[in-house]
Amino acid sequence: MMDSVKVISVRTRSEMNDFIRLTDRIYGGCEQYVPDVESETRHLFQPASNPGLAFCDIQPFVAYRGSEPVGRIVAIVNRHANEHWKVRNVRFSMVEFIDDEAVSEALLDAVAQWGRSRGMDTIQGPMGISDFDKEGMLVEDFQLTGSMTSYYNHAYYPKHLERLGFSKEVDWLQVRIEIPKEVPARYARVAQYARDMIGLRVVKVSARDVLKGDYGRKIFELLNVAYAPIFGFTPMTEGQARHFLNAYVPLLDMQLVPLVENADGELVGLAVTLPSLAEALRRSNGRLWPLGWWHLLRALRWHHADNLEMLLVAVRPDYQGLGVNALFFDDLIPIYNRCGYRWAETGPQLEDNIKELTQWKPLHPEFVKRRRCYQKKLTIDN
Repeated sequence: MMDSVKVISVRTRSEMNDFIRLTDRIYGGCEQYVPDVESETRHLFQPASNPGLAFCDIQPFVAYRGSEPVGRIVAIVNRHANEHWKVRNVRFSMVEFIDDEAVSEALLDAVAQWGRSRGMDTIQGPMGISDFDKEGMLVEDFQLTGSMTSYYNHAYYPKHLERLGFSKEVDWLQVRIEIPKEVPARYARVAQYARDMIGLRVVKVSARDVLKGDYGRKIFELLNVAYAPIFGFTPMTEGQARHFLNAYVPLLDMQLVPLVENADGELVGLAVTLPSLAEALRRSNGRLWPLGWWHLLRALRWHHADNLEMLLVAVRPDYQGLGVNALFFDDLIPIYNRCGYRWAETGPQLEDNIKELTQWKPLHPEFVKRRRCYQKKLTIDN
């Protein structure tokens, strides 16, 4: 007789090890899966390392059959997001499970019960603490390799969610492009107009300018304003902003990070791109020691990868449609060619953000890797 599934709240280091290393079992031999950095996963649950926990309740769970881990999930109540959007949502994140509906049902029931005990009336996910965390469950293009900044999951995952009564809340798409040899004429023309008629200019700053100077503050003021209307977003606190900067700016080649300022020196646009770390993370299996750091260094500093991740684009609302995006392309395409990059892929873009998606048209984009945020109303029985 098969053992029943038991879901426990992660409390000990041994249980956290099971939580983290479950993916070795689920994705062993899967060429598309890109692991998280193990140390970052551990830090996610530590208040000293994660400023978001100041306004979020969080609980990781592991599902066992007997003594064997067979699934995991994280429950999150983001109080800032719930207040901002006037909802009572419990989010689920980092969900993984073997192809057994008893496991997926037990995991999601654990989140539902945990959320209901805190007054929540809806479960949604996959969603993280912030909009800069991984979000959305892959529902198409399972044959494509994942990335550092987005989830990969097996094709059976969404089937489980749908059988359990979850429905679509929103979808995201990623944009994949081949790097053109020349800046498309449309972008070049609009970029010149933005410079000559509007007074915009591209600037490049050093990591020190961001970490020690005033640009760090400017960047996160811009992100909070530009992303305010986007699904699920809540403004970052100063602590989150500083943590984000300290974690990611040292990884960046700042020539791949154009900023746009207006004639008054105000920051009105930002694009963050970096070499793809997917292969480096796969080679290291998400562990920096003993040699994982070497694979990451090759990709980051020596342009070992032939493709890029375009992590984010932010434009101040009053400057949207005024050529800021054209300035980004006009600046970056020649640099990409000099560095030998052949293609690039964005992070997830909301499917109903038509303005954002249509800007890629001159580059003949391919829209790939549809991801879905699911939701389900909580009842007494779930």
